[in-house]
Amino acid sequence: MRKAIILLGLVAAIQLMAQDKSTVTVKGSEVNNGVVILTVQQAATPEQSAESFVLHCNKGMSDCKILAAGTYLMVRLPKNWGMYDCANVDLYPTTADPATSEKLGEYCLIRK
Repeated sequence: MRKAIILLGLVAAIQLMAQDKSTVTVKGSEVNNGVVILTVQQAATPEQSAESFVLHCNKGMSDCKILAAGTYLMVRLPKNWGMYDCANVDLYPTTADPATSEKLGEYCLIRK
């Protein structure tokens, strides 16, 4: 039993380390029918071109926040992690370390 717990801990740690992190800019936010919608722009990097998308969350959920326009660190969670049935992401302040910092919110990523 102890070996199984250690193995599960190692698997979880590897998946957390494999998270995809990027800097994004929140251009605007709105609430529509109980859904918080953030319009986001991801800057171009050598590995990836610039991209625009929308982040959704259900207003009233504990990690659903309306964020002010600005720059944030976005962490894409591994498949089947998070509270939504979609690609889940967490947003942090740009200078934060996701391993030790509290997230600002959790959202469902919707590509435009």
